[in-house]
Amino acid sequence: MPSSSASTSDAAKPAAASGGVQSLERAFDLLERMADAGGEVGLSELSASSGLPLPTIHRLMRTLVACGYVRQQPNRRYALGPRLIRLGESAARLLGTWARPYLARLVEETGETANMALLDGDEIVYVAQVPSRHAVRMFTEVGRRVLPHTTGVGKALLAGHPPEEVRALLGRTGMPAATEKTITEPDAFLAALEEVGRQGFAVDDNEQEIGVRCIAVPVPDSPTAAAISISGPTGRVTEAATDKIVPVLQEVARELSVALANQNPA
Repeated sequence: MPSSSASTSDAAKPAAASGGVQSLERAFDLLERMADAGGEVGLSELSASSGLPLPTIHRLMRTLVACGYVRQQPNRRYALGPRLIRLGESAARLLGTWARPYLARLVEETGETANMALLDGDEIVYVAQVPSRHAVRMFTEVGRRVLPHTTGVGKALLAGHPPEEVRALLGRTGMPAATEKTITEPDAFLAALEEVGRQGFAVDDNEQEIGVRCIAVPVPDSPTAAAISISGPTGRVTEAATDKIVPVLQEVARELSVALANQNPA
């Protein structure tokens, strides 16, 4: 175990690449690696994936445990701690606030309800919405959670994931049918994701709710996996309308991506 003086020196040492504090960068990197691994890992796994020596990882994890951001399980593995929940919820609300001007533009240009959703664990959570001005419109309340296989945003978010990861997720959640049109077989869902990758957008065609069609695209390079969508009655969101809507969605997604990266939303 390093001495306290060595730890203090390391904590104060700036990282050459970014001008930041190296120990903070390492701690956040470990948290992200834990999240990527499903939220629970062993020290040896973190060492193998990060390239950091075990003593360094052990010291950082002890600090994160003391702060409540990580907890040690009875099996001596480490799991993401409950204190992260408050941070995540606050960040998601702020992300939704930043996204609203871009969703409003989608409503202005397409006439349909616009949504933003994140992949949170194995679920889709809606973090922002701007409703259509039409009398007949679709409402998905902010905070609602759904399974990815039933939604356009779910397909948009999972299309870039390796097939084995998608199969593992579907194995954990199951594939219950929300409607008679819901995809309920893993092979069929993976085929749908391949189509999303080819065409650059996802469609939920009566799969979450009969009479509702949704078109979604991912937000490229988002700090957390995010997608935006429009949804409306199948009589308005037709295949012909899709050809006009998709370019608008993609353009707004790119602009939102830049805004999030610069932390200077419109």
